[in-house]
Formats: sequence, C-alpha cells, structure tokens
Amino acid sequence: MSKSFEKVNTMRITSIQLDMKERSKEESLAYALSLLHHAPASDLFLLPEIWPCGFFSFDRYRSDSEPVDGPVVKAFQNEAKKRGSHILMGSMVEREGDRLFNTTFFLNPKGEIIGRYRKIHLFGYQSRERGLLTPGTEIAVVETPWGKMGLSTCYDLRFPEFYRKMVDLGSTFFLVASAWPRVRLEAWSLFNRARALENLAYLFSCNCAGSNANTEYAGHSMLVDPLGKVIAEGGEGKDYVSAEVDPGLVKAVRKDFPALDDRVFF
Repeated sequence: MSKSFEKVNTMRITSIQLDMKERSKEESLAYALSLLHHAPASDLFLLPEIWPCGFFSFDRYRSDSEPVDGPVVKAFQNEAKKRGSHILMGSMVEREGDRLFNTTFFLNPKGEIIGRYRKIHLFGYQSRERGLLTPGTEIAVVETPWGKMGLSTCYDLRFPEFYRKMVDLGSTFFLVASAWPRVRLEAWSLFNRARALENLAYLFSCNCAGSNANTEYAGHSMLVDPLGKVIAEGGEGKDYVSAEVDPGLVKAVRKDFPALDDRVFF
C-alpha cells in the first residue's frame, strides 16, 4: 500500500537491550537500573527475558527466584514512579509456593502492576526451561492510554495463533521480552516482522545481547510498524532502540486494508 497516514498523536518507545554476562542478581539489577537512568525520556520502556540471572543459567533459576513483592519488582516500581513512564520489566523467575514461572510484569507510571504474563510456551529444545518452570495459562492483554497491549515472551513468537488471539482480545500492540540466541537470528528477524504484519499491529521487542552460560544472544531488538516495516533495530551489543510512533496508525491501516475482517474460520 502506498497510502500515507497522518499522525494524530505520538508516543516514544525505548527497548533497553542489556549486554548479558555472568553477574549476580544484585549486580544485574544495578546494571539494568543504570541503563534505565541514562535512557532517553520515553512513555514506555522494555527490558528483555530473565535478565536478572540470564536465561541459560538454569542452575540459578530457583536460587534467584522471587515472589511478586521481591526486591527486583519493587526497584522497578520505584523507577516507574520516578520516570513517570510505563515499564515492561522484561521477565524474571517468579516464585509462588513451590512453583516457578517465567513472568513478565508491566508497570504503569504510578508503579502499579497492571499486567502479569506467565510465559505459556516454554522452550524445550536444548533448554531446561520446560523442565524447571510451570507454564502460564492466561493470555495478558493490558489497557494503556495508547491502546491495548498484548504481552509475550521469546518462544511465543513461533506460535501465530497466540498473537491472533490477542488481536481478538483487542490488541493493537505486541510487547515481546526475549532471550533469543544469535544462532537463530534470521528466524528472530522474520518472526518480529511477520507477527506485526499478519496482525496489522505494532510489535516492540527487547532481546538480550552479549552471552551467558556459553551461549550468545542475538540482540537486534526491534520496533516494527503495522505494515511490517522495521522502524528501529538494535545492534549486537548493549543498545537503546528508541523511536516515536503514532498509535493511531493501527486503526488507519486496518480500516484501509481490512484483512482481519476477511478471515475464514474453519
């Protein structure tokens, strides 16, 4: 489509692409907060998947796990209030009783938890995530001033029906916290664009960079528009991936090219 759309209002998104290495949870928290402090002023910040210990540090999952009222969440609640911004905290290993979850918390500018997503699709290929963690059971679609945002984590990107369900629940934005490995960078790039384009929705992802447990991360966090165009993309190392977007573009694109209305249900 060649038609252009007039902006009605804007919001700034910044993905904070952390450079992962072997750190204690306390060191990782200090590092993440330092990057947040130096990030450009934004309406919404995103962090990646299981950054407090590193996704591939499976032996640390239980020892580094926290309940919802633990120090990591509290620290970011304070930051959300200080910055006056929404923050997708990325994910951490959440502990509830004896069970562990890969959980993403979404905070509003008051520091309140307005969304909690426990990763549904746990990764089993050359990974211990599926054996150590309990899968989530609920899709999380969160109301924000710019529209509804669906929360997802890494491996979820391989399941298009998951994102289509979030569209059916009203999502116009997808937020993705990830620890995608460098060896599958091409797939990462494809899925980021495809999930946005096929659903005519914005997709904002934050991936890990660097490495831990002898596994390199892909980096290349992306901000993708509803036509599948990459607005901004990170490199291979520590990075701020930031852009100003027009939330009204989704409605305009869906009205002009109503592919979602043409679906046939089998």
